[in-house]
Amino acid sequence: MLSEMKSEMLDKMRESNYEVTRGEGNGAVTFTLAKEYGMCWGAERSIEIALAATEKFGDKQLHITNELLHNPGVNKMLEDEGVSFIEKTGDGGKRFDDVKEGDVVILPAFGATLAEMQHFSDMGVTTVDTTCPWVTKVWNVVDKQVQRSMTTIIHGKYAHEEAIATASMCDDYLMVKNIDEAEYVCNYMLNPTPEGREDLLHKFAKAMSKGFDPDVHLEKIGIANQTTMYKKETQAVGRLFEQVILKKYPDEAADRFVAFDTICSATQERQDAIHEMVDDESVKDLDFILVVGGFDSSNTAHLVEIPYEAGIPVFHINEADCISETNAVSHRLVSGEMAVEENWLPTDRPARIGVTSGASTPDAYVQEALERLVLLKSVISTDAAPAAPAEKWAWSGPVF
Repeated sequence: MLSEMKSEMLDKMRESNYEVTRGEGNGAVTFTLAKEYGMCWGAERSIEIALAATEKFGDKQLHITNELLHNPGVNKMLEDEGVSFIEKTGDGGKRFDDVKEGDVVILPAFGATLAEMQHFSDMGVTTVDTTCPWVTKVWNVVDKQVQRSMTTIIHGKYAHEEAIATASMCDDYLMVKNIDEAEYVCNYMLNPTPEGREDLLHKFAKAMSKGFDPDVHLEKIGIANQTTMYKKETQAVGRLFEQVILKKYPDEAADRFVAFDTICSATQERQDAIHEMVDDESVKDLDFILVVGGFDSSNTAHLVEIPYEAGIPVFHINEADCISETNAVSHRLVSGEMAVEENWLPTDRPARIGVTSGASTPDAYVQEALERLVLLKSVISTDAAPAAPAEKWAWSGPVF
């Protein structure tokens, strides 16, 4: 089934200096592919393990504690294989009552919390662990910090599955989602006041360990991160806290601060590749950059931020169905809101489009989007030759 997620089109692009042109005249579209893009080995590994579990335990009821990956197509594939997604409750918990003795539970690529793993262990159910090794690496770092009685500062999003799992490994933690929140905490560390304490506790109420005391738990800190965060920001967060510790405890800084690089290599490679595309002089000729990946995917969202911050038009779609035959696209903005862009493809000249995809996005899904763009361009453009073979690209998309 993994073979069905590959793309002959993208393979040929890699062999042709990461570029391909389809169509003729004003209907032509040239795609420039990022040097590193798409599904990482950790995501492939998780899919392989999960699919193997559906074969091995086909006679049992299979559950999964969360989305395997932040990709709707991949999760739909598991549903089609009979895997039941454990429902979330209104209070943020999960409906584990649906799991019965003898069932099999799959742990997703993001991992699971200590409480969840203990719950299934106590039940005696079989678990299939697909946790990405890079996530496990972060947990090992956190464990070392716990052994040194340090508070872990997690650069991540408090509602993200991976960050939740990592937080469960900590005794004491505080989660910051960006450099602004890190600066807020650092300012308090340097200038603590009763009012500032109350404000901090309120601001981070959902992003701190139970009983967190900023006047106690920020004296010895270690840095960890959600593996899919923007590397430059993680580094900046680490430097901020290091500078504060150096200023407050110049003679004890080595015992009060520690940081390790736990950004996933695949995440970093894809960020570097889109940076390279953005910095390339030829990018000035691109009409826009297309990013394909789940709307809940953190690593994909950060790929979108890079061209956006450089002032380059960028569109984030999660599947080909986001592209309409009316020359419009439904896409996710950097802010997280959904929007529809009308007339996004030029009709009176050829188009040039940069392409990348998130680490949980199969190549086949990217190809579907590009094929739909080729067909759309041939339909809307003046002086356009029909896309071929036409029967391969029969339109099935929505009309906004």
